[in-house]
Amino acid sequence: MKGTLLSTLLLTTVAGTALAQQQPQFTHYGFNGMYLNPAYAGIKGQGEITAIGRYQYFNYKASFDDGGEPKTYMITGSLPVRVLGGGIGFHLYRDEIAQFEMTNAQISYSKHFELGEGKLGIGVQGIYNYLSKGVYRAIDPDDATVPRDGSDSKIDAGVGVWYESPTFYAGLSMNNLLRSEYNFTSESTSSSNMAKYIGENHSYFTAGYNIEASSSVVVTPSVLVKMVMPGKFGDDGKFTFKNNSYEANVRATFNDKFWGGLGYRYDESFTGMAGLALAKDNALRLGYAFDFVAFNQDARALSSHEIMLSYRLPKPGMATKPAIRTPRYSF
Repeated sequence: MKGTLLSTLLLTTVAGTALAQQQPQFTHYGFNGMYLNPAYAGIKGQGEITAIGRYQYFNYKASFDDGGEPKTYMITGSLPVRVLGGGIGFHLYRDEIAQFEMTNAQISYSKHFELGEGKLGIGVQGIYNYLSKGVYRAIDPDDATVPRDGSDSKIDAGVGVWYESPTFYAGLSMNNLLRSEYNFTSESTSSSNMAKYIGENHSYFTAGYNIEASSSVVVTPSVLVKMVMPGKFGDDGKFTFKNNSYEANVRATFNDKFWGGLGYRYDESFTGMAGLALAKDNALRLGYAFDFVAFNQDARALSSHEIMLSYRLPKPGMATKPAIRTPRYSF
């Protein structure tokens, strides 16, 4: 919208002390480990590409001028690379919230280690952020924190660990380690100060467990915690229970072909999802997720919607056929 700093959402992205989640959220987080953690890259032992489109607070209308629901478009990819002893991955997303737009690109590498029945991945990532600000209406015309139609870009970094076994997975990651400061030309004509945006350091913890309910049904409960980490620009009040986000979901999958699930996002919404797999080996997956916003409905519409399209590449085979041994040459 063309400018209201009365909105809490825009206050948190314009002010120098951003105390809320700055990064997009996805209800399909259980299918989207590459977005959450660089150590996920290649950990499944096969390549995969995932695309998600999300309309949050669908059909929300601003109180004046243009603007509306936040929109996010994302694509991720992951591939095991045997010669590197791990995997590589990427993700790219565009996040639009009224006059604020962010384009984020990341490249990741994960080193894999055998651990028990599974693998432990240790990952690093390089991050490129491009931020664009539109036109805002300032309550105070001389407020130096109000940007005037500009953009800025920065390089940042992230790290993570991920454990994957046939029955259990868990990951912990942190991004925006450099806490880059983005500067924009100020709306104020009487001040030389720049409007600023701080790329806060976020941490993600996720875990899930696969339960074989029958020979054809697998039930997977999962959790996700998103945290804004303490640091400069407001240490005391930043890392609090309220500023973090907590989600839980349980999903049932039938013959690796159909799934459905229900979830809860603390103090915001109840969620549901459904999907099916197509093509050979159920490689192509199509999913839909719905959020019903049941709490804190001020300045929000009552629903959010997501569509997911994912493709799993075949698992890599042996590069060469194994040698055939015979008794004659066994001495």
